[in-house]
Amino acid sequence: MQKIDIKPMSERHLNEVAELERSCFSQPWSKSMLAGEVDNEDSHFFVAVDDLGQVLGYAGAKFVCDEGYITNVAVFRQHRGNGIAQALLRKLIQAGREKNLKFISLEVRKSNTAAISLYKKLKFVEVGQRKDFYLDPKEDALIMTRFNLEEE
Repeated sequence: MQKIDIKPMSERHLNEVAELERSCFSQPWSKSMLAGEVDNEDSHFFVAVDDLGQVLGYAGAKFVCDEGYITNVAVFRQHRGNGIAQALLRKLIQAGREKNLKFISLEVRKSNTAAISLYKKLKFVEVGQRKDFYLDPKEDALIMTRFNLEEE
């Protein structure tokens, strides 16, 4: 298993993260949208990189007052199943703990059983649904929230 380092997303990661967005999502964030998150004090975006500095995955969240909203989690297909998404989510949870958030929440496609399983493992619980939240293909989203950020 290769060494994985989790670090804040910076300008130099933007091309790879934009490529990852295009490979994972039907409505990907553009490079300029991602660039807007780098210096945004309410945004917390992290990349997982290998020992050569290559981006393997990334995750981001917005922290508003005492609430956290995960906006993006993605791992290049060839690197999935290696704990990268879990490491990124743990980093977001840690950042939320440091900011004294009351909770951190996200939406996930109802059909994304692998992600739902990971979120449950990390103590997220289903708190609702958003009808037709996703487009292309149209699908409902589950709203999952972790309320106690102090627990490990």
